[in-house]
Amino acid sequence: MPSGRPSIKALRSLLAISLLTGPFLFPAVVATAEQAVELPVLAAIDANNRGVFEILLIWWDRKTEPDPVVLQWYNAGVRLGDTHVGAMTKAFRYAMERTPMIHHRGTVSVRGVAYMPSSADGPSAGAAMAVGFIAVFKGDTIRRGVALTGTIEPGGRIGPVGGIPDKIRAAAREGYRTVLVPQGQLQNANWNLTPLAMELNMTVTEVATIDAAYELMTGQRP
Repeated sequence: MPSGRPSIKALRSLLAISLLTGPFLFPAVVATAEQAVELPVLAAIDANNRGVFEILLIWWDRKTEPDPVVLQWYNAGVRLGDTHVGAMTKAFRYAMERTPMIHHRGTVSVRGVAYMPSSADGPSAGAAMAVGFIAVFKGDTIRRGVALTGTIEPGGRIGPVGGIPDKIRAAAREGYRTVLVPQGQLQNANWNLTPLAMELNMTVTEVATIDAAYELMTGQRP
């Protein structure tokens, strides 16, 4: 890891601190691991090959109102463009459809934290956000050390994304050992992820659907 760059432990400390600072104050309850999902998000930056590692904290305030549930976003250093907000909304709706036996009432909140102000890689976080929202609704947790990149497509399929080598490097820097990528993107005209994975001592696995990614990221069936 380059000198001067915070570790993932430092980022988690920043995440905890940010819950009680900034323009918003949050109930202490959201700081408990049992009630919040910590979701890794990988992004690529055109200006270099370093990639970006961000964390989204998602929690559900279960109340009788609003009905149906509403989604709200708090900014803590991660700027969201229209495409990212659109991907988040799409993932949220899919998660509700995928958990029909659950009463979706109250408020689901998302707070993104990065080392420094950054702009997350919009649609390519859609699949990961769908996994995160389903986990929140079901009460499951995301396994540490596993990250996912991919768009969310109709029927819960995971669509292709760009910049995957950079994203894998970002995950490796933060101690992640497994990265899930869209099916068919292990090797293409732009990259071959197999030698990169070997170089970084990582596992790169293709996944075709949100359901398949969910099982690998939570150890549970969606």
